[in-house]
Amino acid sequence: MTVTVIDYGSGNLRSVAKALERAAADAGLGAPVVVTGDAGEVARAERIVLPGVGAFADCRRGLYGLPGMVDTLERRVRDGDTPFLGICVGMQLMAAVGHEHGDHLGLGWIDGAVVPLSPEDPDLVIPQMGWNALACEDDGHPILAGLHEAEVYFAHSYVFVPADPADIRAEMIYGGRHTAAVGRDNMFGVQFHPEKSQAAGLRLLTNFLTWAP
Repeated sequence: MTVTVIDYGSGNLRSVAKALERAAADAGLGAPVVVTGDAGEVARAERIVLPGVGAFADCRRGLYGLPGMVDTLERRVRDGDTPFLGICVGMQLMAAVGHEHGDHLGLGWIDGAVVPLSPEDPDLVIPQMGWNALACEDDGHPILAGLHEAEVYFAHSYVFVPADPADIRAEMIYGGRHTAAVGRDNMFGVQFHPEKSQAAGLRLLTNFLTWAP
């Protein structure tokens, strides 16, 4: 099983790849992890990971700037059945639109918008930087198995608000309830950083590597 981490100039790619390698080893899986910006390699991958750090528009520009990459993702993920994991802004790019510094179209895989994180408590700091517990069902999505109330690491000032609440797979509390994970069919995305979330993050990545959507 080959796992590709898409390199489009955004994201802590080596940390994500190392975490995936560790998760694969812990699960006894022979899963080479390839960091690449080549659409041909992504087309041959059996699992695809899209990290992202920074502003929505910058990440979108980098992804769309890779020759053939978006067409490959559309074919393999949206129109196909290849398991996909978006991380942080990589998850936000799954939305229809992002409203960070203007309005910018996303991939449109899950209808909804990326909007400013607006906690009800004015004393809470934006961006949210640190650990927070996941609110998800014990018998919910397979990628979240064993992670009910797990503490994971967030670093963000925008959140994804899906048009259909059924696409929300986990939430977190930060002056109100906010989306922490989304999912539909073979697509899954997390607002937090598994590669920085220690045991909980490794558990999520192992769940992704063994997931059969």
